[in-house]
Amino acid sequence: MEHDRAFETGLDAFARRVLGGPIAHLRRLTGGASQQLWSFDVGDRGYVLRRAPGGAMFDKMGTIAPETEAAVIGAVAAQGVPVAPVAAVLTPDDGLGRGFVSVRMPGEALGKRIVADPRFAGIRDGLAHRCGAILSAIHATPPASLPPLPVRSPARSLDQLEGQLRSFGEPRPVFEAALAWLRDRCPPATVPQLVHGDFRNGNFLLEPDRLVAVLDWEACHLGDPVDDLGWLCMPSWRFGRPDLPVGGFGTRERLLAGYGRAVDPARLRFWEVRGILRWGLTCMAMAEAFLNGDRSIERAAVGRRASEAELDLLHAMTEGA
Repeated sequence: MEHDRAFETGLDAFARRVLGGPIAHLRRLTGGASQQLWSFDVGDRGYVLRRAPGGAMFDKMGTIAPETEAAVIGAVAAQGVPVAPVAAVLTPDDGLGRGFVSVRMPGEALGKRIVADPRFAGIRDGLAHRCGAILSAIHATPPASLPPLPVRSPARSLDQLEGQLRSFGEPRPVFEAALAWLRDRCPPATVPQLVHGDFRNGNFLLEPDRLVAVLDWEACHLGDPVDDLGWLCMPSWRFGRPDLPVGGFGTRERLLAGYGRAVDPARLRFWEVRGILRWGLTCMAMAEAFLNGDRSIERAAVGRRASEAELDLLHAMTEGA
């Protein structure tokens, strides 16, 4: 395809200028529902390009621009958080869209494999604890070391979701009920800390003996750190293991032990339910993009899952009732 040839030519020119040589073994990676992921080599070095080629949904999906994401990755790396180091950031003159290039890291990212593959049997028992420790390090990142980021209190996060729901212009009674449930239980704001915003099974690379890198920082912001804990415990990330609420591989108790800070159970439940609603609205945004002409398989596959979120919300809101 002509577009693909033009993209490959542009990326090759960028690599020669910035990374020191021509590209080889270019291929599109699976995943990346909101942005494209491309793997390539320059000499004996492997890289991954994360880019938004056009029609980016940053505002609609509440995500930050790629160049801001790259700056956050640099800041948390300085705190000892395992990441894929950023090698270069795209500029408008590159003609490749907005994005950045990171060092390609080893490891498995598919949630189903992390939950079930025998290769990871040895690390799964301690993985919830390790995730808690990494989240604690992320949340301890000094705000002064970060680029300007959105600031979201619990109440403001609900305002954002309500605005997103209204923008679709279609009735979703379960989502409306969830908003009301959350408004009634909205906790007070805390001192804003760095929140990853999408820390879950599927957004980190795992080797049989270690968690290699935390990926996908595009939803990061300053806010309530318990947001990250609740998001990790969402049903959608359990991959067939509903008995293990933390990513399908661990318990909340092990997660909080690794986190090392006291967490109010009611606040954690609020963020779990809020996370399910957020995911449902993300699915709606993906479906809308697909229907408006972006015919990527990822948009369609995620877009059809809004009804799953509705069922999860009904279970979560009535649990213990």
